[in-house]
Amino acid sequence: MLKKIDRPFLITVIILVVAGFFIFTSASLGLLARDGARFSSVAFSQFFLGIFLGLLAMLTTTHIKYTFWRKYAFYIFLISIFTTLLVFIPGLGAEFGGARRWIDLSIITFQPVEMLKIGFVIFFAAWLTNVKDKIHTYGHGIIPFIILLGIIGGILLSQPDTGTFLVILTAGLAMFIAAGARKRDILTFLAITGIGLSALTYIYPYVKERILTFKNPLSDVLGSGWQIKQSLIAIGSGEWFGRGFGQSVQKFQYLPEPIGDSIFAVAAEEFGFIGSVLLITLFLFLAFRGLKIAAKAPDSFSGLLIVGIVILIVSQSFINIGSMLGVMPLTGLPLLFVSHGGSALLFALAEIGIILNISKFRKT
Repeated sequence: MLKKIDRPFLITVIILVVAGFFIFTSASLGLLARDGARFSSVAFSQFFLGIFLGLLAMLTTTHIKYTFWRKYAFYIFLISIFTTLLVFIPGLGAEFGGARRWIDLSIITFQPVEMLKIGFVIFFAAWLTNVKDKIHTYGHGIIPFIILLGIIGGILLSQPDTGTFLVILTAGLAMFIAAGARKRDILTFLAITGIGLSALTYIYPYVKERILTFKNPLSDVLGSGWQIKQSLIAIGSGEWFGRGFGQSVQKFQYLPEPIGDSIFAVAAEEFGFIGSVLLITLFLFLAFRGLKIAAKAPDSFSGLLIVGIVILIVSQSFINIGSMLGVMPLTGLPLLFVSHGGSALLFALAEIGIILNISKFRKT
């Protein structure tokens, strides 16, 4: 019997989108002051591609029965890989800051890795459901999991995009655990991951630099430590209740990318400790409510799919917040629902729609 969609989950998402709209609007004043010509394209991308098309996508996926995603999981994953590989084609792929992560469509730029994230989660949920009775074997459990992540890692690290790979890895591990993986396999995976991440510090100098900056942000305050220093100044300046909406000082001259990965610092400066805690609480409730829907999902595929989507969204958001607070290395990941990133917001809302559809079939 069909039920109504989970309203607390939907209301939480709507509050996040509305709050994100106001925070982004304020933060974008810093960009307008620095680069008025770029401001118009950024605003168009955020409001049209992100919010308008995102809400339309959420409405659409809410009405697509979740079984559709399992039926076409393999093809969705292949399409997502193919689309992501397009960034390496000269003239089509766009490079910014030394990374090739965008497809240039002239009117707008599109980040295909957002499609890869959900493509992986859909395919892995279908895979785990198909082998749920054999997941304890190496041939159907940890080995295919490592191979799958190896393929994705090879693509993303070539761009390079270590932050997104870390998010996908986290979501995949959560799904692997939820599917009933053995403790031995989980520990083996964590050990391999630790070795792999350590190797990245030698392969990619910027990864090593970020880790060293995280350990000692004051070692180069005018260089690699500039962003975290200015972020902490902004957050500290907010005190308990903030300077007030639109009153951030750091966004105009000091914070790099005030509409990007530094946007949490802008929000903390304007809304203070109380506002920051409320924003974090919204993400925590989103995770709690989403996992509660997963616990009552009609079958294992839909439950694993929700776990993957929730961890994709929440882990990325908390990695962003953690990096701005100086408790994690900088990754460059946007704060979902808040930071600039039309394609990120579009797919995040589409993923929310999938969860809402599954909630209509939840068990009592």
